[in-house]
Amino acid sequence: MAPVSAQAIRFCKSFDGTRLAYAVTGSGPPLVKAPHWLTHLEYEYASPIWQSWIEALSAEHRLLRMDARGCGLSDREVADLSFEAYLSDLEAIVDAAGYAEPFALFGHSQAAATAIAYAARHPDRVSHLVILGGYARGILHRGLPAERLAEYQAQVQLVEAGWGRADASYRQMFSMQFIPGGTLDQINSMSELQRAASSPEVAARILRSFQRIDVVAEAPRVRCPTVVLHARDDRRVPFEEGRLVATLIPGAQLVPLETENHILLQHEPSYARFFAELRAFLPSSAAGAARRAFGSLTPREAEILDGIARGLDNARIAADLGLSEKTVRNNITHIFDKLAVESRAQAIVLARDKGLGKR
Repeated sequence: MAPVSAQAIRFCKSFDGTRLAYAVTGSGPPLVKAPHWLTHLEYEYASPIWQSWIEALSAEHRLLRMDARGCGLSDREVADLSFEAYLSDLEAIVDAAGYAEPFALFGHSQAAATAIAYAARHPDRVSHLVILGGYARGILHRGLPAERLAEYQAQVQLVEAGWGRADASYRQMFSMQFIPGGTLDQINSMSELQRAASSPEVAARILRSFQRIDVVAEAPRVRCPTVVLHARDDRRVPFEEGRLVATLIPGAQLVPLETENHILLQHEPSYARFFAELRAFLPSSAAGAARRAFGSLTPREAEILDGIARGLDNARIAADLGLSEKTVRNNITHIFDKLAVESRAQAIVLARDKGLGKR
């Protein structure tokens, strides 16, 4: 399954000169995916785990993704891997990508804390907040017993010792924590992503930094609508941490997901549940609504059909979408064939019946 639109990778500099990689795909209302570790923009684009995520998130939104400092195509060897640096990087990339209007912000896993802090500090920039498998406090702030803390520190040591090896044994252990329900192909891909995303030394530094995260005091200052989704049997982040996030953010909705996967997989019901909740919660584009109503339409055909439903002529549709009138006419021919209609009037009636043309 190919992503909905081509990925153009660009770079900007953060507050300390660190070069950061980002990519924008899709069209529609803006959606920003906050930075977390274990990313690689190029590798994810063809990943059996993440490709479907990029496709789904880009189908109805202008999606902004990024590689965090120390990871992927962003600068690897950096002095500052603190939480505040991650937050400053998000601010820099949002500005570099030209996201001037309020946008929906998606925080997955560790990125949830960054998203919470950004929403609290920039209430005028964030329209909606989505948290998946997230937490507001790192393990050093959870009151864990000494033996549990020692277990976490041992895992960090395993990262330093084993992630750089050709033998994937150590990385496979982490893969099974992220996607215990994954196929062999997905587990192997997750293992390779770990090695591609960062060096063992940097990965260990990032993990130690995460342990100190604490946005418990900032979460109550979030003012935008918020939905918190969390796997009941999440092996990486306990369900109780997601429940705490939903408790801290005023008016937040908690949606439990019946899975043990920290990263939701396309073949499981919780993946479909997540995207159903996302569509119900976030503003969607008219083209997205058209594609859901008429699944055979391409993204471009869906945009043109919405223009038809709005009563626009071919010249206006062409101008709005930056196309030639000939291209619009050719697309309309395909649309009529797919909808089994013979006239513009019939297409308008059918499209408006499905909720298009309301802008």
